[in-house]
This record gives sequence, structure tokens and C-alpha cells, in this order.
Amino acid sequence: MGVVHGFIGRQRELARLHRWLGKTAAGGAIGRPGRALLLRGRRRVGKSRLVEEFVERSGVPHLFFTASGRPMGEELRLFAAEAAASTLPGASLFDSVTLESWEAAMRLLAAALPQDGPGIVVLDELPYLIAGDPGFEGTLQKVFDRELSRMPVLLIGIGSDLSMMEALNDYGRPFHQRATEMVLSALDPADVGEMLGLGAADAFDAYLVSGGLPLICDEWPSGASLWDYLAEAVTDPTSALVVSGERSLAGEFPPEAQSRVVLNAIGTGQRTFGSIGRAAAGVSHATLSRALQLLLEKRLVTAELPLSSRPSRETRYHVADVHLRFWLAFIWPGLPEIERGRGDRVLHRIRASWTSWRGLAIEPTVRESLRRMPEGTLPTGTNAVGGYWTRTNDPEIDLVGGDREPISKKITMVGSVKWLEDRPFDSHDLAELVVHRAKLPGADSGVPMFAVSRSGSATSGVTVVGPEELLHAWRS
Repeated sequence: MGVVHGFIGRQRELARLHRWLGKTAAGGAIGRPGRALLLRGRRRVGKSRLVEEFVERSGVPHLFFTASGRPMGEELRLFAAEAAASTLPGASLFDSVTLESWEAAMRLLAAALPQDGPGIVVLDELPYLIAGDPGFEGTLQKVFDRELSRMPVLLIGIGSDLSMMEALNDYGRPFHQRATEMVLSALDPADVGEMLGLGAADAFDAYLVSGGLPLICDEWPSGASLWDYLAEAVTDPTSALVVSGERSLAGEFPPEAQSRVVLNAIGTGQRTFGSIGRAAAGVSHATLSRALQLLLEKRLVTAELPLSSRPSRETRYHVADVHLRFWLAFIWPGLPEIERGRGDRVLHRIRASWTSWRGLAIEPTVRESLRRMPEGTLPTGTNAVGGYWTRTNDPEIDLVGGDREPISKKITMVGSVKWLEDRPFDSHDLAELVVHRAKLPGADSGVPMFAVSRSGSATSGVTVVGPEELLHAWRS
């Protein structure tokens, strides 16, 4: 299996990197042409691949070093070896050198950089360097201020620990206000559709499975249906679909960590504090609270409140990473079967649960698509799109628009998501939506109703949004 798609998408991101390199080459108004950029994003979304492509296209001298989390002495040895093999004009300065500290390494790096033209230095997995040496941030700040900022160099730090990468530029940290921040997300549904040659509805299916991860999209044959791809991927223990989830989680915490247990519970469909606690048997109330807080800090889980005109404490949790939602629901429970050659059983379970699972899994993507809709598509004043529910789910409304969230002064719309291949939004769905609208705090009979439907509508009285309109929102 596998079709080479090449480097597709990321044109905006590449253009941004080239603009920053151009500023470095042009020099600075105060004699400080050096620039720093902190690039963060979830694991396996293609951060390193993007920067590698940028470096290759730039054609300027560069050093690309990837930290590995080893002891500092070993990390310094690997850095010296990488620098000696780099295309920097002074790379030979690192030949047979023994580095004793990161300050010595950074100063030698400054001497190896080009003086009369731009250069690029990439420190990949930057959080590992910080964890291995508590003084690394201060060292980097001092060398950048005194030397690197005075040279035509673009320094790029890459990291997957989102909270740590965000904190690097915070007030009170050594590198505060010295770097521009850049966030790289997975490929969006429009990118996935373009890369795989799929129509709008099928592109969303592929997105729910792949999460827009480039490695999964790269092994998905162009034009192949969801089931053709899954039939091969779930029977191959080495496929990107099977291994991506485990590798992503391994970088966050060990398998026995309580946060992993809690994440697994959320991934298998538990959304409230109580149901998560029951599914994660043996986890105390305090431990569950700490685990959820850690998952929220790591951006692995999001917490949502109902959107209405009244405050609510009915928090619901879901897995933030789109691919991880699919992986935790289907691949993780089936790993033993996949490893012993019975991936066909996993595929059978996916087929049996696909329609119901997809109906819930698509809702966060639909809401994000609606938020991206061109001006004038949604009712005036719709600045937030969420959902509404009560403890008893009476009512439970898929889509609610308002002027702000979670407590809105004005409800601007309500809607229902019906994502079925063979059944359009019909009069029964409309009648249910009317009843639910009447139970929504802040809504009245004049609030517009929307139907987001994979198969169109068989009734009037609602504004219908289909897969094509949703996908267009990502392109625009």
C-alpha cells in the first residue's frame, strides 16, 4: 500500500517562513537582522517535514538538529556531530570538538554561521533540550541577544509539547518577546480532499479517520474509498493508521499513567465527569480531576459548556485530536487482534459502528466549519457556534449560534446535524428541532433553524448546509 503524493498543501505556512527568512536577509533597522520563530503543533502533524521542505527550498546554509531527550553530555555530542556535517560555512569548527555546555555550543555555532548572507538554525524537539538542562532557556536568550540577533540568521525552535512551547514566550521567561510564534495544525478537510482526490462528503470521512495527519494521508491511495483504505490499513500492524496513535501518546506520557487511562475512557465515548470516572475504574475523584487538568493543559482534551443565555455547569469532554478520536474508539481496543493477523475483525466492528460513531464525531468539525463560513452565511451577530445539552439530554441540540459563548446575550440560530448517506433531513427532524428550540434558554420561535445534512433536505423551513458548503468554508 502507499502512494507518493509529494509535498501537498502548507503553501501559506511555507510563504510565511520564506517571508521571515527574507526579513533576515534584508537586515534590521537597528543592526539586528537575526530572527527567532517558535513553531508548535501536535505530534505527527508535519512540523519537521514542513521545516525540512522550507530549508531545502531556501538553498541557504543551515543546521537542522533534532534533540532526542538523552543526557546533556550525549545530546551535546550529537549536536556537535550534526553541526560538523551541516552546510554552515564554519562547520569544520565542530570537527573532533568536545562540548562541555550549551553556552559553549551556541557560541561556537555563532562563529560557524555565515556572516555575509542568511543562514538557518533549526532546533527540533526543543522541549527535550529545556528538560535536559534547566539553564538552557537562559543560555539561548543570552547568546541570541549578544550574538545571533546581530547576524543574518533565522533560528527556528520546534516542539510538540504545546503548553511548554506556549510558555517559552511568556512574560518572565528568558526568551520573552524574542520570538514570533507559529502554530501548525493537521491538514484540514479541504487539504485532505485535495490530496486524496475525494469529493466533499468523502473528504470529511477521510478527515475523521486520518485527522489530517500527513503520514496517514500519504499512505491513502488517491481516489480510494474509506473502506478500501481501511481494509488494507487495519490488517497491517505497521500502517500509519495503526501506529500513529500509540506513538503520539508515547510522547506525552507512559502507558500506565492515570491520564492515559482517563483519555482512553473519553476516547471510547465517555463525556461527563461521572461517566469518565466510572469507565476509569479505580481512579479516585481527586486523581480524575488531576488527570483531566493535565489532559486539558496538554491540549489532548477539550472541555465544553452548553451555549445558551443561562450559565451551566454541565461540562462535557472530548478528545481534541481528530485522528486520536478514531484511534481510541476502534484501533486501540483492536491492537491485539491486528498484531495477530485478525484486523478483519476490527474492520467488521468499524463497519458495524461507523454510522452512529460518525454522527457524533463529525459534530465538532461541523461547528468549526460553520465558524469559518463566509460573512453573511450565518445570521447576523453569530460570533460563536456551539451546542446545548442538559444533564438528562432533554433537550440536546447539535448546533447553537450566539453573540458570545458560553453565556450568550442573544441566540441567533439553532440547528441539527444529520450525517447519513441515505436519509435527508425530513419533517420528523424538523418537528424535533422545533420542540428543542422551545426548550433552549434565550431562544424563541423566531430564531432561524439550520440543518447540516450529508444528504440534503426533504422539507422546508430550515436553511440547509451540505458537505460542499462546509468544505468551501475551509478553502476560503
